This record gives sequence, C-alpha cells and structure tokens, in this order.
Amino acid sequence: MRETLGDPARHFWMTRSVARVMGLNLSEEMLSGHLGPDEYAHMVTCCRGCALVEACESWLGAQTGVTTTPPPGCCNAALLSRLRKLH
Repeated sequence: MRETLGDPARHFWMTRSVARVMGLNLSEEMLSGHLGPDEYAHMVTCCRGCALVEACESWLGAQTGVTTTPPPGCCNAALLSRLRKLH
C-alpha cells in the first residue's frame, strides 16, 4: 500500500471500471444487497492505496470484452470475484 492515498474520484472510476469489465454493476450489486455501502467505500479506499495503478490502467485499456478475472494484483480481487460468482 502506498503512503499517500490517490485521488478519490480517479479511484472511484477505476473501481467501477474494473467491475464493469468483469460484467458487474456496483450500483446494482448494492441495490440487490450483494454489496454493502461500507464494502463499496472500502473498495475505493483500497484502490486509492494501491501501488499498481498504472498497471491497472494498462490492463483496463487492453480489455476488449468481459473478463471473469480482475487485473493481476488487484486489492479488490477477492470481493470482485465473489460478486462475479453470484452471476
């Protein structure tokens, strides 16, 4: 984890983008009760502290369709994978 946290808006959108590429809509996951607001906030905070931001952005840029796995080293991998298995 980095010493300083990254920009909240940037990491909010990165978290949503990784989820979207995995076929997930985090707003819908919250509405369905599969994802709590505290979990969602933790996901963004975790992303803000990640040291792999550039690698994640490259991974996102290389995606051309839906994938079942998050980017390598993703700090939210376990939660995203759990949500993905629900679908």
